[in-house]
Amino acid sequence: MSDNTDPNTKDGKAAPSVLTSKFAKLNPFSKTGASDPEGGGDNLGEEVEFDSIAGGGHAARRTKITKSELRVSHALRQFLVDEKLISPADAQLDDPQASSSDALKALVDQSHIDVPEYVRDRSRPLSEYFVSSSHNTYLLAHQLYGTSSAIAYEHVLVTGARCVEIDAWDNDDDPQEPKVTHGYTLASHIPFRAVCETMKQAIQKEEEEAQRDQSFKVAPVLLSLENHCGHAGQQRLVEIMHEVWGDLLISGPVEKNEPASEHTSVEHLGAKIAVMVEFHLSKEAPVAEATEEDDAEEKLNKAKRNEAKKAGIIPELCALGVYAQSVKPVNDSWYTSTLTNGPHDHLINISETGLIDLLPKQATAIKKHNAQHLMRVYPKGTRISSKNLNPVPFWGVGAQVCALNWQTFDHSVQLNEALFSGSDGYVLKPPGLRIDGDGNTSLGRHKLTLHIAGATDLPLPAGKDADEIRPYVTCTLILPSDLKSEPPKRKTNAYKQHKLGIIHKGEQPIPTDPLWNEQLEWDFEHDELAFLRILIKSDDKFARNPLFAVAAVRLVYAAQGWKFIRLLDLKGRETHSTLLVKFDLQKL
Repeated sequence: MSDNTDPNTKDGKAAPSVLTSKFAKLNPFSKTGASDPEGGGDNLGEEVEFDSIAGGGHAARRTKITKSELRVSHALRQFLVDEKLISPADAQLDDPQASSSDALKALVDQSHIDVPEYVRDRSRPLSEYFVSSSHNTYLLAHQLYGTSSAIAYEHVLVTGARCVEIDAWDNDDDPQEPKVTHGYTLASHIPFRAVCETMKQAIQKEEEEAQRDQSFKVAPVLLSLENHCGHAGQQRLVEIMHEVWGDLLISGPVEKNEPASEHTSVEHLGAKIAVMVEFHLSKEAPVAEATEEDDAEEKLNKAKRNEAKKAGIIPELCALGVYAQSVKPVNDSWYTSTLTNGPHDHLINISETGLIDLLPKQATAIKKHNAQHLMRVYPKGTRISSKNLNPVPFWGVGAQVCALNWQTFDHSVQLNEALFSGSDGYVLKPPGLRIDGDGNTSLGRHKLTLHIAGATDLPLPAGKDADEIRPYVTCTLILPSDLKSEPPKRKTNAYKQHKLGIIHKGEQPIPTDPLWNEQLEWDFEHDELAFLRILIKSDDKFARNPLFAVAAVRLVYAAQGWKFIRLLDLKGRETHSTLLVKFDLQKL
């Protein structure tokens, strides 16, 4: 996303150049910030743009290029003939530049995923779903000095997000119009009203699309409202939400006389907006204690935060938390017994470090809690450069909302795309994680064999010529039990075109049409929340291996037989490149 031309930021304050350069080393899009202390090069993505379609699962539905328009290399057409999937005539082997036959088009158009119908079932309570979720939605890029934009809300909603975040603050310049920004940073700000209007427009566009496409239903939107306003500002927040959203805003139980969320299905929530409102477990709001390590500026920031918190939540705003009242736990009662002094429809709002510290010891109790109540997991405070938490272990204990920064299409957003692929932003949890479930998501010991034939039309990294690359496929098996983020990796050999057919038999296509014909294998404890992340890279001997394209697949979605996977670039956009693979999962 460009952060310089958005008209919605005209009232934002540009960051001074000296401070921007000071923080440049923290910028994930800066060349000076190439090193990644929280995961390494394979985890990095690129800054998304407004034509990025992937991130929230809508890539499967919003594709702009039909697969029939894609070329299949001559070498892969020969491979399909050898595998007896198409005839030599349908492969048109005599014509290297031939357009695809009807039989080949039909094969190319088959999806590489087969999403079970139950995944899209909307008849269950809200607590039984994973929700595609955005963190710091208003930011186009960096948390410290990024540009805020209302347009960012439209982008993530149409890309598939169903939970967005708003940080609302009093506006000293115009008390009647609260602002949205990342507090006490150099990030610019935008009017709260503009964000509400943009969200309404995005939902209306989706409703128009649903009228044209009967297979698509608009799902409810959850709003994670981070309130920093005093009482007068909170009153304006409530008034503006009612003014702009009208009937779109859920202001009371959808089903009369049924206040408990477990009695309300996602389907009954409809295409409406449900607000997550902060709830304090006692009369005193939690405060941030100043420490000796804090400098004067940070102490002042904490004092301002505490002043806003002590103002409390006014009843009118509290009343909007119909299905989710956000609680930051102060003890372990929420998973050991019953949340002390908590509301019935509470949402546990917890940091990734706070939750990971409880795993795996308390996993069973947390799964039981999350079957009936909501949980939102947000990135730890040290992730100031907008890098993401790994959502898979948290999905594994039933956390419905894993808040991700969508500003880059990194490994976490790629996994989010894989989980929600083909859905409307809500995915029904495995049976073991639902109400009355036993917490088990294991599918037993399995052997996964990934057969990799080859690729067509790989996108070249900037500054690279086709003759300079040696492409290979590297795959990572990601499991919810991996709390240390040490996933097992496998990779093919690097492909290099050999033009001397006397030495190397068989077809030798150009490097952008590599042919591997290899198998990668894993022997592992299979899980309903297991994922395979696929990267195409180049084996550069004297430099960091550049990434060409990516794909991620939830293994229980993987279709049988040989399939063409549409590859995405590191911005989450479609490419014209496909990878021909076959998933083979055998129970041991």
